[in-house]
Amino acid sequence: MYYHIRGLVTEIGADRAVIDACGVGYELICPRPTLAALTVGKEAKLLTHFNIAQDAVALYGFKTEDERTMFRKLIGVTRIGPKVAIQTLSVLSPEDISLAVLTDNVAAFDGVPGLGRKTAARIILELKEKVDRTSSASASKPDKAKAQAGANMRHEAIEALVALGYDGAAAGRAVAAVEDCERVEDMIMKALRSLGNK
Repeated sequence: MYYHIRGLVTEIGADRAVIDACGVGYELICPRPTLAALTVGKEAKLLTHFNIAQDAVALYGFKTEDERTMFRKLIGVTRIGPKVAIQTLSVLSPEDISLAVLTDNVAAFDGVPGLGRKTAARIILELKEKVDRTSSASASKPDKAKAQAGANMRHEAIEALVALGYDGAAAGRAVAAVEDCERVEDMIMKALRSLGNK
C-alpha cells in the first residue's frame, strides 16, 4: 500500500519516529539502526511496510531495502510477529541474521529481548531455504556440498567461540571474516586474533 514516505522528521521515540509528509504526520515503528540515522528537523525517506493484524494497524519504517526484506522474512516465520522482528533488527543487522541462519548460530539471537533459543532455532530452520536460495541458487551440486561443509566448519568455530564466552553475533562476524580453512582449529585461532584486535 505504501512503498516509502519522504518528509520532515518531527519526533523520534524509543521505537518509532513521526514523519510529516505534506501535512500528515505518519508514525512509523522502526528498528534502532533506522532511528539512529534520523534527525529531528531534517528530511528523511523511509521504506515502509503496512501491517494489518486483528488488534492493530501499524506502519513500519526502514532505512534500507535489506532491513525491510529481512523484516518481511522474519514475520513470515511461524509465530514471529512484527514486534519481535523489529526487536531482532534492532540487535542484529540483516547480514548478521543471514550469517546466523547459514551457520546454524542460535547464539547470535541471545541479545534479542524476549527471543528464546527455541524460537531462534525456528527462525533458523524456516529461513534456511530462503537465505540459501538468494545466496547460492545457481550453485552446482559439488559447489553446494563444499559450501555446506564450509558452513558446518563455521558453525563449529562459532560454537567454540561462544563456549569461550563471546556473544553469538560477535562470534559469527569474526568467523565470517576468516577465509576458508582446512581445519576448524585454524579458523578458531584466526577468529580469536580478529576478536583480540578489536
